[in-house]
Amino acid sequence: MDVKKFTLTNGTRVLAEPVGHVQSAAIGLWCTTGSRHESDEEAGITHFIEHMLFKGTATRTSKQIAEEIEGRGGILNAFTDKEYTCYYCRVLSEDVEVAIEVLSDMLANSLIDPEELEREKGVVLEEIKRGEDEPSDHVHELHLCNRWGRHPLGKPVIGTSDSVSSFNRGHLTSYMDRRYRGENILLAASGNVDPDRLKTLAEAKLASFSTGATDDRPSKPAGKSAVNNVAKDVEQIHFCIGSDSCSLYDQNLYVTAVLDAALGGGMSSRLFQEVREKRGLAYAIGSYNLGYTTGGAFTVFGGTSPKTWGAVQEVVHSEFDKIRDSGLDEAELKRIKKNISGNIVLALEGMSARMMRMARNEIYHHREIPLEETLGKIEAVSNEQVIEVSRQILDEKLISTTAIGPF
Repeated sequence: MDVKKFTLTNGTRVLAEPVGHVQSAAIGLWCTTGSRHESDEEAGITHFIEHMLFKGTATRTSKQIAEEIEGRGGILNAFTDKEYTCYYCRVLSEDVEVAIEVLSDMLANSLIDPEELEREKGVVLEEIKRGEDEPSDHVHELHLCNRWGRHPLGKPVIGTSDSVSSFNRGHLTSYMDRRYRGENILLAASGNVDPDRLKTLAEAKLASFSTGATDDRPSKPAGKSAVNNVAKDVEQIHFCIGSDSCSLYDQNLYVTAVLDAALGGGMSSRLFQEVREKRGLAYAIGSYNLGYTTGGAFTVFGGTSPKTWGAVQEVVHSEFDKIRDSGLDEAELKRIKKNISGNIVLALEGMSARMMRMARNEIYHHREIPLEETLGKIEAVSNEQVIEVSRQILDEKLISTTAIGPF
């Protein structure tokens, strides 16, 4: 990657990665604020602001915001996570300036109209209900809430019905004034872009944000080992089984990636083969590893019928035992490292993935991490390290289970 980085006088960072052989660009306007930065009374406000920034500015209605991008064949969207928010679009290279104009207008000039705000409350409240009606999705947020409790990283990104219902315009503008500061803002673009032109546009559109951002990192979350069964009238039991894991700065981060891929990372993984292919106990089974600034979580997830729930738990814990005892054989370790490396390389053929990787590297590490460095660290993982880390992460005394089903 040939990444150009500029920093504006107010601390806003601009990252540009020119890729000349494509005819498009992926552009992201990021703010390093998420649900972990909220007080209890503000639960869900970052996500709510994400919604409101699409509702109109001094010069564009919500429809015009969408038409400016979609009318050119582009894609416009956003997402909120626990530590950052991203407003992004994918456009033809000839429309890069329009895309930056629209994104920056949304960020800097949104009206936060009180009438629109009241309407959008209804939308977000329905989003909360929809999530609760879909146990296969809801169980993941519930699992982190159960493990980490009131820790900032344990809060649901979407908030609660009570907190969302309480928001008014003053709450949103006050939070934005506190968090949407120059040092927290990042413009990233990958594709057919001109870095110098990108810098000029950023100076014109983003230099007005005030400086003075602060960020107090929370302590490392300490997960509770417990079983939490939630009764719901559904056909399957939807579950998460897991424990705390590595932060993004932990030296064992890449070892955990190998462990995750071995247990539940695809159709060739141990859990997929054992639970689905050999025993037919579930349709969906897998795992993932979440990493944040001060902690992480490793989770096995899936769905199964009540009559096979006990058998699935036995298999999952049996696979934990096996990997703690002997790790991976040489061929399996080699295959998994090749799988992870291949997935990374293949993903980077898309401009959106390149932009997001570049932005996250800057947010968390303040530098561009060369692909070769990442692939080298994956290749360096040994079986001894896998065993050592699995004994830390998969210790039965640390594991918790969250399940939603007809209990």
